[in-house]
Amino acid sequence: MPKLHFKQALLPGGWSRDVLVSSEGGNIARVMAGVVVEDADERHSVGLPGLPNLHSHGFQRGMAGLTELRGASSDSFWTWRELMYRFVDRMTPDDVEAITAQAYVEMLEAGFTRVGEFHYVHHDRSGAAYDDIAELAGRIAAAAQASGIGLTLLPVFYAHGGFGGRTADPGQRRFLNSVDRFARLVEGGRRAIGGCDCANIGIAPHSLRAITPDELAALVPLGAGGPIHIHIAEQTKEVDDCVAWSGARPVEWLLDHAPVDQNWCLVHATHMTDAESRAMARTGAIAGLCPVTEANLGDGIFDGPGFCAAGGRFGVGSDSNVLIGAADELRQLEYSQRLARRARNVMATPQAASSGRALFDGALAGGAQALGIGGGIAPGLAADIVSLDAESLLLAGRSGDAILDGWIFGSSRPLVDCVWTSGRKVVTKGRHHRAESVAAAFRRRLEGLLTE
Repeated sequence: MPKLHFKQALLPGGWSRDVLVSSEGGNIARVMAGVVVEDADERHSVGLPGLPNLHSHGFQRGMAGLTELRGASSDSFWTWRELMYRFVDRMTPDDVEAITAQAYVEMLEAGFTRVGEFHYVHHDRSGAAYDDIAELAGRIAAAAQASGIGLTLLPVFYAHGGFGGRTADPGQRRFLNSVDRFARLVEGGRRAIGGCDCANIGIAPHSLRAITPDELAALVPLGAGGPIHIHIAEQTKEVDDCVAWSGARPVEWLLDHAPVDQNWCLVHATHMTDAESRAMARTGAIAGLCPVTEANLGDGIFDGPGFCAAGGRFGVGSDSNVLIGAADELRQLEYSQRLARRARNVMATPQAASSGRALFDGALAGGAQALGIGGGIAPGLAADIVSLDAESLLLAGRSGDAILDGWIFGSSRPLVDCVWTSGRKVVTKGRHHRAESVAAAFRRRLEGLLTE
């Protein structure tokens, strides 16, 4: 990466002017403010840290728009899930790689520079393991490497079809593992990411309905001190089923029976009592919010202000990838709170009066923690940087936090101009350098899937 000069850049200490950033070996080497631009410097108007996308199912990008038809009865998350199983049933490894690569290209163009891939499709169409048990993890790693996005691979343990160890449904057969086989899968995942420029690995017990208490206890050590992610309390039916099984609500049960700490990310956590929110906040775990998907699936609205007031931290993810955009997730998070409370600027705080700044800072810090990385434009951190389009009317005459407010709330199109990941430029003028070839492969694979 050449030396980058920004008229304005958001640094850990706040906005600074005339910022020069240099990198070595994929990490930021020096950051200096108040520096006069030189001819050799690459010049940009606005520099931001790249945002982490803490929760993605990359293959679901191929389903975008395919589930917006009403069925014979009322539709819900559970009817959507049946359609997703049918889509999964058709996919080959080549399909997984091509669709995931397209999702990752779009994430980069939208301002995400790292993704937490909650990877639960492991086996072939019959449910049997591939000769290489981590075949599909390898395809995800290949998609990440081809796109240039940073990767936190989160292999998912899935064993049952409901609380209490209920037998899995046929549509779940590609997900299932024993604890021993999952341990081999995690090791295979470590090998699979070995060729990626910037990758790490965690584990992900899928949900309390897909795992028994004994299995959860056996899995935690496999995390080896890295990220641990779990779906939890996404749907009211899930809460009711958990109470029927255990007498406790999902977050309540998890906090009482697992060593939840700052390495954990509780994805969705939508339906919590005030007591659960306070208890979760005390653990230091991150709330993994996916506002666009949660709206699309009709999940409900997370209590953002209550959780944050208790000291809780959050990050955002694109989950089903029905729509991919860093600004979209942050905007939806704030707008959902406004609708629920009939108020404005709900996620803003006395320390960050700007809604855009409060949302951006929260998602940066929480997402980085959830993915086991550092986040920001500072020496020693990965050179993951985003510049915004200086020609956009939404940035005219703006400085500081007003830039974030304009980007997040004022535009119906992405304002991302250039993106660097680990010091390598992968997006120029809003377009990924491999966009055309990746899109062509996506088109071929998706047309094959949808015409079978």
